[in-house]
Amino acid sequence: MPKQRITKEMVVDTAFELARHNGMEQVLVKNIAKELDCSVQPIYSYCKSMEGLRQDVFERVNLFIQKYVEAHMDKSDLFRSTGQAYIQLAKEEPHLFKIFILHERKGISSLNELYQSETNPSVAGFIADKLNISMSRARRLHLNMLIYTIGIGTIFSVTTPGISTDEIFAQQEIAYEAFLKQALENRETGRDV
Repeated sequence: MPKQRITKEMVVDTAFELARHNGMEQVLVKNIAKELDCSVQPIYSYCKSMEGLRQDVFERVNLFIQKYVEAHMDKSDLFRSTGQAYIQLAKEEPHLFKIFILHERKGISSLNELYQSETNPSVAGFIADKLNISMSRARRLHLNMLIYTIGIGTIFSVTTPGISTDEIFAQQEIAYEAFLKQALENRETGRDV
């Protein structure tokens, strides 16, 4: 039986699955070749550098996460459900969550730049409308929850045997209430944060 022709898509798909199940550190040419049952030569022909292949995998991870979060969001409670979706992702796909969190973000030199690159801009508008607060306060609330969710999601993804999802969601809710109280108090005093 003739061996099948290896394509770049097959290489990237295999690299993604290795990263998904074993972490990015297992995305190695020899491991990809083993999974594809081929020599390392076809992998090298498509991947001029491992950095390029890892970037392809990271793009696939981002696409996976975007679809995952969209599928787990509650449109009637977009803000809360988005944070919970990231925590659920950390539980179900810990390696992908770690890749997403630990990937170097070039060109980011402020929290505002991080916020702009990592969030859906419509969420701040949703928050502002729902809570009757300014866009700047809504963005601050959203940024605070983004930072908190990344932190608690990271803790969640690296603990063994693991903290319960209920405990993480409860802690996330406590943080949300504290940040919300601050946003609403500032609304009443007229101070922008």
